[in-house]
Amino acid sequence: MNQTIELLCRHTSIRKFTDKPIETEQLNAILVAAQAASTSSFLQASSIIRITDSNKRAELVKLSGNQPWVGEAAEFFVWCADFHRHQQIAPDAKLGFTEQLLIGAVDTALMAQNALTAAESLGLGGVFIGGLRNSPNEVVELLNLPQQVLPLFGMCLGHPAQQPSIRPRLPQSLVVHENSYAEELDGDQLAQYDAKVRDYYTHRAGADKIMSWSDQITAILAKESRPYMQSFVQSQGFATK
Repeated sequence: MNQTIELLCRHTSIRKFTDKPIETEQLNAILVAAQAASTSSFLQASSIIRITDSNKRAELVKLSGNQPWVGEAAEFFVWCADFHRHQQIAPDAKLGFTEQLLIGAVDTALMAQNALTAAESLGLGGVFIGGLRNSPNEVVELLNLPQQVLPLFGMCLGHPAQQPSIRPRLPQSLVVHENSYAEELDGDQLAQYDAKVRDYYTHRAGADKIMSWSDQITAILAKESRPYMQSFVQSQGFATK
């Protein structure tokens, strides 16, 4: 492997940060790297809201489910799918199609992953914050987001004050299919992976939960997952057709 691949494989989510700020030069480099990501049809259908207002940051802590690192990280960004910019350029643009929601979500995720990888290459760390979707209407109001701008997730960035162990990923045999989808799940491979995940949780600092991956996804998928999202997405002008 080379240094780039090694960096990618060392990724962990950082939720504890020092109080050291990110240098302006570093921040600019991270954002340049973000904008260098692939973009569908060169639409560049994303915007980033950098939160520097302490009151707004404190409110976003609450709206994200009281995640303290949202307020403690040196930087916090809200990543948005954005076709409002396009609408201003082309007032007669045909918007609202579900395909545009997918384009905006994919473009934005690619940008954000580029940003996090760039940050990690500089010795920084971060974590994605999907909890913003707990209160999406309140996020829209707080950040004054117009129609055709959809807040997808947040991101904390800063200097790490912890070194979490790397969570084991699924074996490639359960993820990579060749030529067609293999519908039958390999039970032996899954059992081995479940044992590995259980062992990881058992020995992880804090050990706040001990379960297999199958246990975890069963618990998560047994409950509703933000059932209001469809109406919210449509209220912002996305996926109306």
